[in-house]
Amino acid sequence: MNKAQQTARVGLFFLLGIALIWVTFETLSGGKAWKDKGYNLIAGFENLRELKVGDEVRMAGVKIGSVEKTRLAHRRAEAVLRIQPNVKVASDAVATITMAGLIGTNYISIDLGSPNAAPLAPGAEIATKTTPDLNTVMSQIGDLGKKLEGALGSFGQAMNGDGKGGGLFQKLDRLVTENNDKIGATLTNLQEITGKINRGDGTLGRLVNDPTLHDQLVATLGEIKGAADQAKTFVANAQEIVDQVKAGKGTLGALVYDDTTGDNIKVITKNLRDVSDKLAHGQGTLGKLINDDTLYSDARGTLKKADRALDGLNDSGPISAVGVLANALF
Repeated sequence: MNKAQQTARVGLFFLLGIALIWVTFETLSGGKAWKDKGYNLIAGFENLRELKVGDEVRMAGVKIGSVEKTRLAHRRAEAVLRIQPNVKVASDAVATITMAGLIGTNYISIDLGSPNAAPLAPGAEIATKTTPDLNTVMSQIGDLGKKLEGALGSFGQAMNGDGKGGGLFQKLDRLVTENNDKIGATLTNLQEITGKINRGDGTLGRLVNDPTLHDQLVATLGEIKGAADQAKTFVANAQEIVDQVKAGKGTLGALVYDDTTGDNIKVITKNLRDVSDKLAHGQGTLGKLINDDTLYSDARGTLKKADRALDGLNDSGPISAVGVLANALF
């Protein structure tokens, strides 16, 4: 082996070593030899759920960055997200930790947010939401299975009994056995009742078998319906009258809501009271006629004179009768 071949082999092994070192470095640095250009966002969670550096950050299923760092801060876990410089994240966007399949790794999923929302500034904190992971779902399924098992056990115990007392089936069997005679009598009575109905006996039997009674029942129901319609019409008319009264329309509305009409009624009532007071005290002609006994006596005397004058007319001629009547009255 000459010196040139040996030098070539050493150079080849050197290049292979450099390539191996490069591949190792790329793998450990998440496939990036230098830090990506872009900006950082902070996402805080109660639990990062096995999220690690290098995991993807996706928006609408498209990769827009990766997890640059994970840390604990103020009793919570934070993930520092490195977002590509050409991607803008809306200020109302929400980040969640999502699992890629049943055995896949976790990644950060960010929704699109509102189209008119302002973008988050570099170094800002993005809103987050905790979603159930596979472990939580399996734990809840386990708890549900335990509850279902307990419920089925209670149901089975209620059906079959707990050893101290009989279950539901035993109680039903005992109830039927103890009341066998009563149940038989009840069934016999039901059979007799259905037989009477089939024969048309009794009111129910006639209703079932007599078409005339059926027609009369239908006609009666029609009359009841008509009466109900008339009642509805009456109520509607009454409501219309009430609305008119409330609006001050008509005589009754004017009496209730018109102040001028009310004042006039008050004046009329006062005048009637004054007239009744005057009549009670004997004032005026009508009051004297009602309260003065002298006028009553004079009227009786005049009637007696007229009676005597009429008696004298029978024995006198026409001219004498006029004179007798005048003398009797005056």
